[in-house]
Amino acid sequence: MSDENLSLDTRSPWVIDTRELGRRAGQSRSVHRKAPVGTALGVPDVIVVPEGSEIELDLLLESVVEGVLVSGTAAASVRGQCSRCLDPTEDEVEVELTELFAYPDSTTDSTTEEDEVARLVDDKIDLEPIVRDAIVLALPQVPLCSEDCPGLCPECGGKWADLEPGHGHETIDPRWAALVERFGDSPASGPDENA
Repeated sequence: MSDENLSLDTRSPWVIDTRELGRRAGQSRSVHRKAPVGTALGVPDVIVVPEGSEIELDLLLESVVEGVLVSGTAAASVRGQCSRCLDPTEDEVEVELTELFAYPDSTTDSTTEEDEVARLVDDKIDLEPIVRDAIVLALPQVPLCSEDCPGLCPECGGKWADLEPGHGHETIDPRWAALVERFGDSPASGPDENA
């Protein structure tokens, strides 16, 4: 879709008007704001930035020859499920951002494919796509409630952290399983050699 067909709403906290930078290289402006999450970001039932929460933006906009360079951080609260014990978890994620938004008809605009670089539209930038992508990539693939979470007992499914010390389950050597089924007894060391 060409830039002429796009229209960015400056009432959105994700959209920033850069006209005050005046396309003069060296001009800069700080931006501090919170922007809402319209749709949960992440992997449902694993880890997400919840819908309705906010992402805190702390950014610097700098006018450069080719466009506006945006750098800074985005931070959000995340909720998930521990991949070892399945308990709910809550954490914070913070990502570093650096993105050039090219001016229309700049050298960058004419030498790159449409999806290779972000573009200014009527001197406005839309931060949502770059922030969304950066946060989703920063989410842990294997969330944990703590680094040393012992997980669950594979036999009974109980949480190791809640089980008594020495917790275990009797296991039967598969070579004796047929005898146990037949006689209902667990041979301790094998058949009686004197029999």
